[in-house]
Amino acid sequence: MKQYINKFLLLSGCALAFAACDENSWNDKLDGFEEPVPTDVQSIEYTLTAADYSLIASNSTNKALAGDELAAALSAVGKQGYFTSEITAEKYVPALLSDPKFPYFALSNGSSVKVTYQTAGELPQQVEDMVNAEKYTVTEADYQSVWGSEDDYTTAFTPAHPASRAIPALLKEKYAGSAVADDYVIVNYNTSDVDPDFGTPEPEFELSSVLGSINVNDQIDVNGYVAAVGTQGPVVCDATGSIFVYAPTNNADLKVGDQVTFSATVSSYNYGFQTARGATLEVVGTQAVEYPAAKAWTAAEIDQFVADRTATGAALVTPVYSKFTGKVTVSGNYINVILDGTTVQVSPYGATDAVKAQLTDGATMTFEGYMVALASKGKYLNTIVTKVGSTAITTQSVNAAASRAMVSVPSVNENAIYKYDGSNWVAAPSTVILSHADYQAMGQSYDNLSGTVPATLLPIYLGQKYPYAVADQQVFVVYYYYNGSATVNRCDEYTFDGSNWNLNDGVVTETAQFVKSNGKWNYDPSLVITLPVGRNQPLSTLYFQTCVDWVRDNVPDGAAYVTSYGNNEYYCGTSAYQGNIDLRASAAKAQYAGYESMTDEEVIALEKERFANEVMPGALSELHPDMRPVDGIDVTVTIHFGVYSGKTISAPNAVVVYRVTAPATSYLVRGSGP
Repeated sequence: MKQYINKFLLLSGCALAFAACDENSWNDKLDGFEEPVPTDVQSIEYTLTAADYSLIASNSTNKALAGDELAAALSAVGKQGYFTSEITAEKYVPALLSDPKFPYFALSNGSSVKVTYQTAGELPQQVEDMVNAEKYTVTEADYQSVWGSEDDYTTAFTPAHPASRAIPALLKEKYAGSAVADDYVIVNYNTSDVDPDFGTPEPEFELSSVLGSINVNDQIDVNGYVAAVGTQGPVVCDATGSIFVYAPTNNADLKVGDQVTFSATVSSYNYGFQTARGATLEVVGTQAVEYPAAKAWTAAEIDQFVADRTATGAALVTPVYSKFTGKVTVSGNYINVILDGTTVQVSPYGATDAVKAQLTDGATMTFEGYMVALASKGKYLNTIVTKVGSTAITTQSVNAAASRAMVSVPSVNENAIYKYDGSNWVAAPSTVILSHADYQAMGQSYDNLSGTVPATLLPIYLGQKYPYAVADQQVFVVYYYYNGSATVNRCDEYTFDGSNWNLNDGVVTETAQFVKSNGKWNYDPSLVITLPVGRNQPLSTLYFQTCVDWVRDNVPDGAAYVTSYGNNEYYCGTSAYQGNIDLRASAAKAQYAGYESMTDEEVIALEKERFANEVMPGALSELHPDMRPVDGIDVTVTIHFGVYSGKTISAPNAVVVYRVTAPATSYLVRGSGP
């Protein structure tokens, strides 16, 4: 019968409308009855989802309620998907019901939500600790540290450097001074059963000594590095000098810091050395670039330099790393810099978009770069810019810090969980954690489980992992779980009974009611029941038929009050057929001869008293045997019903309220109606 009650008692979205009635019309003879206040109420039944538990844990009100002391316990509830003795549904569900993310948060005062949820018994502290474990992914720098080299290493643990030996040392260094006993960390790493072969070390890149003494038409072979880049070509330096490499075939791919080798013919243009067009620079490595101290030119020095270099037979210009300050002028695609005290201007040669973005028209700016030639017979100093103000324009190669020789080996990605014992990091005892290969073997598309999959697959997994398990052996299983909105840690404890692995979480399904009053949701097992008026109303039929049966079975001469159809009685007037209480004295006298000597008013008053104080309390004890008083809460049962006194009714027009005083026991608090 209990399942039948739940099915109809808590119909989702059932709107209630309570009608007012004439003062004292129902309670002429019964003191303490009050008039109902018109309102709009909904009764909902709802089962928490995995995402709801996560929302409960992240809710700011609940975080404040938990405080620092229970913060970890609250976080665990959000991940595990069940309440505990510390974090109870009674205390932490109300904030969920008020959360705008909850689908029924806007229900009006007087509404009720009957929430079905999971709660666990006493679980080992390890479960909460491992659920809240921090995740750490081993970095490339960690692998270099393990291998003791920035050059000869691989991004995996191997037989030469196994994870079981390397990880505790890495964790000890990373969490030095911050780890406390019983801390847990989930470590993600790569492992291989093959050691890398670093082979014979490649010789270091050796700069040539060519560019310090060149002449036009020389055939040169250069080992150098790119010191500056421009749209027309880079400046390349070797151990003795530098040269502007004009229009190489792969200019767009070159970066500052690239180590290059090339062959070219020395040429000249605009009083400066450069290579002939079309050389191909092969990038063989990278290195850091340090610029020489920039020459800060005076106006007089510039004028003299131009005069010397433009004189007949003068030596050609080799790149000079220079520093200038002047006013920028921009005209279309032309950018020049006017210098004080001289008519010679600086022309940012082969300026990239990055250079153009920094040189503002009309602004006085300081910049550095390689002066490589004199254009327009010395009117312009062609300079490949490397720095404007404090901003470096040319980005060095991403690997400029060092030339590394990382060797790849076939590897797999794994997870492990470690515990700090107060002195050292050790593999968590009696614990396993799923890795990528495990999720794949389980047929999962992602590295997580979801829904009810863990309960199905984890016992199979444990059976395969521990083929020689003995009875009563216990194992914690840590895994990633997708709750519908996020992936979280979960931890389950399993026990082997000699044949099967069984989940040992003590989780049970419970239901509690929450009622909204004065804008707030509160735990309240009280019931608000509305019995619709009319025939074939399942809920009304259930309650009133129970009343009829109670009269027949519990009242002396009870069968005499029950009609021949067995679906209504006149001890108090309940009618399962009509879905109301029939308070017509004439009908009562026609059914039961004992009323013959009573006035109509006396019959009606007696029926009211019997219904309120005998019959409905008796029916409630049968329909709700699980109703119990709760410390600190006034547990009540409110029933709205229809009373027929000869005039047509279409909705409930009366109410009685009972207080639960003992298991399955209640007494009338108040009532009202016609």
